[in-house]
Amino acid sequence: MKKIGTVLGLKLGLMMFCAMMTMAATVFAEDAKPAGPVVSADDLKKALGLSIYLQGGYTVNANASSESGVPGDAGSENNLRVFDHKANSFTLDLAQIVFQKDPAIGGAGFKLKLSAGETAKWIHATGLGNQPAGTNPESFDVTEAYVSYTAAVGKGLRFDFGKYVTYHGAEVIEAIDNVNYSRSFLFNYAIPFTHTGVKVSYPFTDTLTATFHVVNGWDNATDNNTAKSYMLNISYAPVEAFSGVLNLMTGPEQPDNNRDNRTLVDLVATIKPIKPLSIILNYDDGQEDHLAASGGTAKWSGIAGIVKYDINDTYSIAVRAESFDDKDGVRTGTVQKLTEETVTLEVRLNGGIILRPEYRHDSSDTESFDNGTKKSQDTLALGVMYRW
Repeated sequence: MKKIGTVLGLKLGLMMFCAMMTMAATVFAEDAKPAGPVVSADDLKKALGLSIYLQGGYTVNANASSESGVPGDAGSENNLRVFDHKANSFTLDLAQIVFQKDPAIGGAGFKLKLSAGETAKWIHATGLGNQPAGTNPESFDVTEAYVSYTAAVGKGLRFDFGKYVTYHGAEVIEAIDNVNYSRSFLFNYAIPFTHTGVKVSYPFTDTLTATFHVVNGWDNATDNNTAKSYMLNISYAPVEAFSGVLNLMTGPEQPDNNRDNRTLVDLVATIKPIKPLSIILNYDDGQEDHLAASGGTAKWSGIAGIVKYDINDTYSIAVRAESFDDKDGVRTGTVQKLTEETVTLEVRLNGGIILRPEYRHDSSDTESFDNGTKKSQDTLALGVMYRW
């Protein structure tokens, strides 16, 4: 009887174990079911404020300067060009990832923009990271990193604190947001790229917004003196066919010098007389105390005009012409007057890829090209860009 009882007990225990395992499997199976709809890539992108940008290009220059500076060596440099300075070589211009959240009234936000590639080498802010001296800086840059807060004052008083790109100029760092592939001399030499500090903005009306900045200066993550630079931005867009921007900036920019100011006036106007046509005008006037070779005030100025016409949903054509006068050679390193004319075709492919074939002619009143032997250079380029 004891043996029979033992066998019955084992069978009963085995049945209970199997029942418990079945119940557990059912519970785990229910837990494994998704609680709701599967999160898509677009949902994740929206939640993180995420965007990814890729840009590459190839520029042909039959009279490029050599890296060694010796005429006759293999050419590789487009003189007086910044982001598209590499000649006769495929380049990764820019690989960029951005996280962004705009603050609602009474709320906080942020922006983080990380850049890599040839472009990143040119936009480093002094004091941010360990950038080596010479001609081969790091190809990685923290281009923007700031926090935002919009106070519940009137239409919303917004504060941004950190590092951000400049408000100056008609062009920006990412070619996809311009109408040409290359950048103008004004963008390269007349204005800064980034600022580190605080800005306060307020929309007085739906058409008028003002922003006041207190920053370390031009492209300075860490200030090079104990004074600050001040900037005022006024944006006015009374009608859809016109918008204008006035930027004013002043402050000492020389190392360990709180007295000698650098001052910049920047004007940008965008006119759209008809839907497919855009006209962009940009004027810059800058000066800096006691920086000229004579000990006087160094000056530079320039004007640029861009006309873009959308032929249809696939093709656009843009023409840019400009003149830049580096009166004392403090911006380009040479006293000279520069001009350029650029023609750019834009092709928008399915899937969001943009192609920009471009012809550009640069000229100077001094021999600034092809290892200092010519007064002009001509380039053909193809830019390829995509943003997700």
